[in-house]
Amino acid sequence: MSKFGEIIETSVPVLLDFYTEWDQASQEMHAVLRDVAAALGDKAKVVKIDVEKNEELSSALRVTGLPTLMIYKSGEMKWRKSGEQDANTLIGLVNEYV
Repeated sequence: MSKFGEIIETSVPVLLDFYTEWDQASQEMHAVLRDVAAALGDKAKVVKIDVEKNEELSSALRVTGLPTLMIYKSGEMKWRKSGEQDANTLIGLVNEYV
């Protein structure tokens, strides 16, 4: 989990996407997150986390629904929601913390 700490302890917002390869909604979010990352550029990071490969972290953060999206800044969770989101909504949310 030390790598997770390094990921979220940044001064720029970090949008985390908890997903699995077999979940349809998670798969549909891939294109949305590519658009979000392209729109935000260096102002934020977008990080995808496979819950099956990171079970301990997913359990610690109580990730139950997929996809689960979180925004962290300076190590603090600022926003969290399960389910699909559109690119414009996510871009707007992340920009609130830039």
